[in-house]
Amino acid sequence: MECKEGQVAYITGGASGIGFGMATAFAKVGMKIALADIEEGAVTKAAQALQADGADARPFVVDVTDRKGLAESRDAAISAFGGINLVCNNAGVNRAGHISEISYDDWDWVMGVNLDGVINGAMTFVPELTRQGSDGHMINTASVGGLVGMPSLAIYNTAKFGVVGLSEALRADLFDAGVGISVLCPGLVRTNLNSSERNRPGNEDKDIQAPENDTLLQGMDPMVLGEYVLAEVRAGAFFICPHPEFRGVIGDRNNALEAAFKGDAPQETIDMMRAMVNPF
Repeated sequence: MECKEGQVAYITGGASGIGFGMATAFAKVGMKIALADIEEGAVTKAAQALQADGADARPFVVDVTDRKGLAESRDAAISAFGGINLVCNNAGVNRAGHISEISYDDWDWVMGVNLDGVINGAMTFVPELTRQGSDGHMINTASVGGLVGMPSLAIYNTAKFGVVGLSEALRADLFDAGVGISVLCPGLVRTNLNSSERNRPGNEDKDIQAPENDTLLQGMDPMVLGEYVLAEVRAGAFFICPHPEFRGVIGDRNNALEAAFKGDAPQETIDMMRAMVNPF
């Protein structure tokens, strides 16, 4: 996708962090921005910041677990801008903890946003992107945690592995329509992820802060990440992996997986499998 002036980007979780970083990068090249987020005050302020820099940006208050609300915001964005070319399914939350410390409610909340939210985004926006053809693209925000499992991140890993698998399937399904798919797998980025409990349903404390030793504070600047994503989408990348420090550990996992396959298959079977799954 060219990501050029006049095209429209719809970004969930767009009020801060990775979402706002991508919005800023896309706006700089003249794209129109539909900024969606569950926090009304934050998304309004973020849209105003983009507008102050000359962008055509509009805020949408959206809960990605609300399919009806998501569809209504899609229709409102299409009405406002005439169409949508780029969808960034980016909204995310986290509840870290040892498997013995987390609850079913934790699972339902994190999976509902991090995986079901991306599923909802795909189901809601694929028809519009298919209408755009080669001018349509979807970015699904996963994580390096979608490529290798990590301690105390059982829910997060499960959801993000799902996002990677969904993205691979979408890539195959939408190939003939010309719609591009990318899956963003960042490492540490300076975001509000570790204070996401503030948006948990039923929580009355909206002023929750991240811990003082928040490791995300040492992460990549979201504005730098946004520029990186823009360049990778323009280059046609499927996997967008901006943190090379994780290459070794993910390589170890891939090597262990490859080593688990014993023996040799007939070449014709190998070729058939490759053709079936639209290999990389």
